[in-house]
Amino acid sequence: MSDKVQIGLIQASHDVDGNEPVEVHKQASIEKHIKLVREAAEKGAQIICLQEIFYGPYFCSEQNSKWYDAAEEIPNGPTTVQFQELAKELGVVIVLPIYEREGIATYYNTAAVIDADGSYLGKYRKHHIPQVGVGDKGYGFWEKYYFKPGNLGYPVFDTAFAKVGVYICYDRHFPEGARVLGLNGAEVVFNPSATVAGLSEYLWKLEQPAHAVANGYYLGAINRVGYEGPWNMGEFYGQSYLVDPRGEFVATGSRDQDEVIIGEMNKKFIREVRDTWQFYRDRRPETYEKMGELLP
Repeated sequence: MSDKVQIGLIQASHDVDGNEPVEVHKQASIEKHIKLVREAAEKGAQIICLQEIFYGPYFCSEQNSKWYDAAEEIPNGPTTVQFQELAKELGVVIVLPIYEREGIATYYNTAAVIDADGSYLGKYRKHHIPQVGVGDKGYGFWEKYYFKPGNLGYPVFDTAFAKVGVYICYDRHFPEGARVLGLNGAEVVFNPSATVAGLSEYLWKLEQPAHAVANGYYLGAINRVGYEGPWNMGEFYGQSYLVDPRGEFVATGSRDQDEVIIGEMNKKFIREVRDTWQFYRDRRPETYEKMGELLP
């Protein structure tokens, strides 16, 4: 296995109005992203990550039971199966963030991880679920209406090219899980997101480089672009990027364009940085008991 791995991050706009039926959204988005995945593979990407709930708008802007119909089983749902076939055809690893339904009506914000031979390796379920208003029109990040908190821990997937961890959007504000992914062996962590200017942009290039440095791995941060109607609660500001274990930006996307961002990770560099900064050796978990307590 080579030390050098090409990473592909896909950011895209969603142009279908939110009033359209769910299936119209899914069809348009899946068609767009299949083309972008193919473009990423043509540019040499070996591991490709899509944006949060890639096959539709960021529907959590409103609270509407219509969007429950967007959820699918993982791995037996049609979108996972379709992208398994695509991954096998192209010989790439795909991190696929979709809306998951388990059983009759239990819902999660999830990412499936598909290996380069098309096999399903497992899934990560978003742990931290926001309920945050934006502006004065009743819109916001109303995710507690749609998702239960994740219950599968912080798995790391041993793919054909690297050991991959996943954190999803709001998770990035919590350093604890980012550390657990490092403890579990992640060499690269992906954070597919949907976040808007005016709320989180000042944090976008602070928190995740800090996670990469503190935990000694590469981190790929993905954000969608544009405005989404009818809500128009803010600009999804893109600027997806790959950052290395020293906090240096390897590759960065534009603010407002559909784009495939390609960056190279080097596993030898991870070892070099960790040999210099022995954070895993020097940490003191026996002194952190307070972090595991629930607030009253």
